[in-house]
Amino acid sequence: MIVVQTTTATLEQSETIAEALLADRLTACVQITPVRSRYVWKGEVQREDEHLLLIKTQSARFEAVRARIRGLHPYETPEIIALSVSEGDPDYLAWVAESTS
Repeated sequence: MIVVQTTTATLEQSETIAEALLADRLTACVQITPVRSRYVWKGEVQREDEHLLLIKTQSARFEAVRARIRGLHPYETPEIIALSVSEGDPDYLAWVAESTS
């Protein structure tokens, strides 16, 4: 299992990405939470309120998830990273696997 992470500028953008990933069975669950982001973009420090998506899926689905996010995401260079899950409740991990296959 992995958790794919991305951020968007608006809740509506987050909802669009989450709903598409769920409809395509590329994820079992997406959590959306507001965050305050600070980052360097084109040499300038940016301060933005964004929405963080935590996308639960199987590692074999990463490329499909990445492609779907890129196709929907308005950012020039969106954050799309995968964090490996080294341990987890067996029932939860089984549910993620079942929901994304």
